[in-house]
Amino acid sequence: SRSGGPWLLGLLARLLLWGSPGAWASYLRRSSSCTPIPHHMALCYDIGYSEMRIPNLLEHETMPEVIQQSSSWLPLLARECHPDARIFLCSLFAPICLDRLIYPCRSLCEAVKRSCAPVMACYGYPWPEILNCNKFPADHELCIAAVSTDENSSSRRIPRASCKDCELEEASTAREILENLCANDFAVKIRILRKNMTTTISDFDLDPSRVEVLKHGPLLRTEIPTRLQQWLDIDATCVHNIMRGTHAGVFVVSGEVQSDKVVVNKAYAWQKKNRNLHQAVRRWKHHRCPEQAG
Repeated sequence: SRSGGPWLLGLLARLLLWGSPGAWASYLRRSSSCTPIPHHMALCYDIGYSEMRIPNLLEHETMPEVIQQSSSWLPLLARECHPDARIFLCSLFAPICLDRLIYPCRSLCEAVKRSCAPVMACYGYPWPEILNCNKFPADHELCIAAVSTDENSSSRRIPRASCKDCELEEASTAREILENLCANDFAVKIRILRKNMTTTISDFDLDPSRVEVLKHGPLLRTEIPTRLQQWLDIDATCVHNIMRGTHAGVFVVSGEVQSDKVVVNKAYAWQKKNRNLHQAVRRWKHHRCPEQAG
């Protein structure tokens, strides 16, 4: 993975230096001051309030330390694992400057952990003890609650984390594309639509009228649209990379079936300039894969 191990290794190393959650109690006995959230604190600048307390709830005593430590979490946010991840992290890195300390609610921590911890687990790292959700107040106490309220009502809003990063492939030769189609369980030409451009997590839809099955493999043809929509809902990072900020696009995707889900391994943009891709799809109807020929 291009964005996996290195940043997580640095993140976990820093977390280990922060000490145990029990140290937070000592913070209450120390004086703190209010200071503007600086422009170059990318994690929390423009979060919705302008001043933060320092030392913060993670025992960072200087602004340079806060900025350095908080930057470690930016790649995790880029994976769009949960829409409230930034709010949760900033409540600790840049606590709002009120008359008393306001911690994140336990339910907020648990919601973010459910979706974001698997991203860390992909690379062998557990959710850090310093962010143990049991240390945070229950919802009936004064605390920062989740902003996203539809987690239980719609599974589409909170994609499960994916360990796989993917990008659009360059259609180098028609033969290479045909070999890829042979190597995967399924291959489909589809149109993807982006439902929104403003929320933290993009919401994608499959256009059911634009599904052309090239290879269904172990899947039933009738179930392919449903399974691909599930992929769009689950693998937010992969789909985001494929879409590259566009509102809609047609793609040839191929992948494998893994128990209850499909995993896309390759994706090609269906564009006029991709002549090799057009040629491969035309030839696919009469193409025999090596195992078939044998």
